[in-house]
Amino acid sequence: MQSNFKVLSLSFKNAPVEIREMIALDEILIAALLSDFRAILSLEESLIISTCNRTEVYYNAENDLSKEIITLMASKKGISNIEEFIPFFSIINDSDEASTYLFRVSLGLEAQVIGDLQIINQVKKAYQLAADNNTAGPFLHRILHTVFFANKKVSQETAFRDGAASASYATAELTRTLAESFVDTKVLIVGLGEIGEDLAKHLSGEQFSVSLTNRTESKATALANELGLIQLSFEDMKSKLGAYDIIISSIPVRDFFGPEDFSSESEGIKFLIDLSIPRSIDPAIETMKGISLYNIDEIQEKTSQAVEKRKAAIPHVETIIEEAMQDVRAWSREMEVSPTIQKLKNTLEEIRKEELKKHLKNSSKEMEFFAEKLSKSITQKIMKLPVLQLKAACKRGDADKLIDVLNDLFNLEQETKDK
Repeated sequence: MQSNFKVLSLSFKNAPVEIREMIALDEILIAALLSDFRAILSLEESLIISTCNRTEVYYNAENDLSKEIITLMASKKGISNIEEFIPFFSIINDSDEASTYLFRVSLGLEAQVIGDLQIINQVKKAYQLAADNNTAGPFLHRILHTVFFANKKVSQETAFRDGAASASYATAELTRTLAESFVDTKVLIVGLGEIGEDLAKHLSGEQFSVSLTNRTESKATALANELGLIQLSFEDMKSKLGAYDIIISSIPVRDFFGPEDFSSESEGIKFLIDLSIPRSIDPAIETMKGISLYNIDEIQEKTSQAVEKRKAAIPHVETIIEEAMQDVRAWSREMEVSPTIQKLKNTLEEIRKEELKKHLKNSSKEMEFFAEKLSKSITQKIMKLPVLQLKAACKRGDADKLIDVLNDLFNLEQETKDK
């Protein structure tokens, strides 16, 4: 592959959440780093993807710049002991392998939840940031548009995105379905551990009201502010359960909610979802009038079925990726001969202009117009065969020989020096 595409990756596969949190970048820091990559490292093309599960830098460079990139990232994050962080990063310097990896990340094959629907939008966002900061060059433009086309094929032709493959996502889908039973739905999420926090993120932006409560108030406050949700005081929470239609608990305390917390005289229906191990909602509650209880086993059964379905679709997804990579490789090979084509075109154009200047000194306007049109047509016909032969040589993998022949025949290297 003609490109020098590389990847520097820190992900859930090789770094614990404590490390990922320290390295994670927001949009402001990403923009600043992209600018530094261009100004300090002379990178014309770079892209940064930063999510809760990964922070990765994709870049085009002749040499491995991993250490320099990590140093710049650490500086932006105020980290001085960078040597301790280097072992958590993985490096891909082979262009073909790095390109394939970008496809795998974007389509969800490398996600913690296989087939993750969010990652492709995160890649699109990263691409927009790169474009806004002038670090998306020809190769990134080409490969990312091919990624987006491949993603569309995966969605249309496979079952790789079917079903909810994480407990939090499955719970969000169930919540949306249950919410249709009410006119002005009010949802309460109790407990903001990993699953509770993920659920809050999945439900942010819904039309119905979502409130958060957590034993550690500061976490609930920060997350509610980040997502634009409502915070409920943990101390007041049990006295206000009657105001909520759907209550989702992920607090790891056995039977934290019991029949005594709900009025037996309440009218209408109420849905409770228990995501905790041990169970935080006493099963006896379900015997109460108007209350329906879902537990983690029912949620996980749905996610297990979805995961198996997605796993079965992996070979098809990998076939789509390989077909897309063939397109990227073909384009990359053509880019290899593009400078030669341009130099040949420039050389022929110079010859054409010189000959016209020599023979049309005292010609009429009509003759000049005719000669201009005729000479351009001849030049284009002369160009056609070498271009076709160069592209064919690309596919055979022996373009270098033909490039050398054209350079010798038309003295193209001299033409470059003269510019």
